[in-house]
Amino acid sequence: MERHPRSSRRAYALVVAGTLSYLLLMFVWFSLPAYLSTIIAEVGLTGTQAGVLTGAVPLTYIPLALATGLAVDRIGPGRIIGAGVLVYGTGQIGRSVAPDFPALLACTILIGVGATTITFGLPKLVSVLFPPAKTGRPSAIYLVGASTGSALVFGVGRPVIGPALGGWRPLFFWSGVVAICYGLAWLALVRRTELDGAADDVSFALESIASDLRLVLTHRELQLVVVIGTMYLLLNHGMQGWLPTILESRGLSAGLAGRATSLLIGAYVAGILSVPELADRFGTRRLALTGCGALACLGVTGVTVGGTSALAVAGIVATGVGTGGISPLVRAIPPDLEGIGPRLTGTAVSFIFAVGEIGGFLGPVLVGTLRDATGSFGPGLAILAGGALVVVLAGAALRALDS
Repeated sequence: MERHPRSSRRAYALVVAGTLSYLLLMFVWFSLPAYLSTIIAEVGLTGTQAGVLTGAVPLTYIPLALATGLAVDRIGPGRIIGAGVLVYGTGQIGRSVAPDFPALLACTILIGVGATTITFGLPKLVSVLFPPAKTGRPSAIYLVGASTGSALVFGVGRPVIGPALGGWRPLFFWSGVVAICYGLAWLALVRRTELDGAADDVSFALESIASDLRLVLTHRELQLVVVIGTMYLLLNHGMQGWLPTILESRGLSAGLAGRATSLLIGAYVAGILSVPELADRFGTRRLALTGCGALACLGVTGVTVGGTSALAVAGIVATGVGTGGISPLVRAIPPDLEGIGPRLTGTAVSFIFAVGEIGGFLGPVLVGTLRDATGSFGPGLAILAGGALVVVLAGAALRALDS
């Protein structure tokens, strides 16, 4: 499966085409947080139920991630990505007609099932199309595409497209339809380009699977990356899932709250583009992790105490840059680890997310539950800031292993 036969131009074209799967996923995924206050009022959700819904997609990664990663490494990314798009598109259409919390939860979990294929399929796609030394730029492309999807739903989907279509239910329906149409087109492209090729060079035998899992699960440096990934996902999902509602609770309009969340995502993109580039140029990847963790901690603190002032805006930017810097580093480290390499990229990244999405689930759930218990978002935000501090400590330990 580790082939690099295509021209650079064609390889980039395939990455750009695949990036649309991530853009649409994030639009679909975060359409619920974008409309969370409206859905809470219309469906009659408690804060805990709202937190469960915003954390349901990360929750699906916990039982499914390793299985998806093993499948991606053995089958190839093309067909897996296409199938996943069809699944999350169907889930989004289901959410558009869901009458209550159980139905919304079931459809959101279905979206999570499809999401796993995108998260692990795209790193594998890049490893198939590019040699290890040239994966940085194409990886940045799909991560920026993902952030673009999140920014679009908060900055345009919520304040513009949703009202034009008639509310959140039509927006959910038509975004699901668009995803399904894209998924069918992507599968046609995969078949035409023979992207996956033959999978007869890998084994689905239990012994082969067990050997790969044993190598990945016991790798000490990868375990530290798992800790960092867990805290990154706790912070990222907690902030993106609740920031619009937090700002609305402080008196901002839905439009301004959505645009402030788009600012968070814009800063996140800036972190994606700048931090890994600087870290690789100066050979300070581990130091970059600790710096990003510290910056994110300061940012969340600014959001917590800043109200709607300039301090809160600065906190939003700092949080975005910090989390954005961590995101590509978490994905870039496994292929460079001895014993992992491109062959086990899908399995290694899936291990990070299988454990890490416990944090991704708990982030929004804790914010919502603590809000119910205390009447304030402060305790939940303090948990997120603490997660950023753990990134600092784990990053320092990872750096020590290189000395």
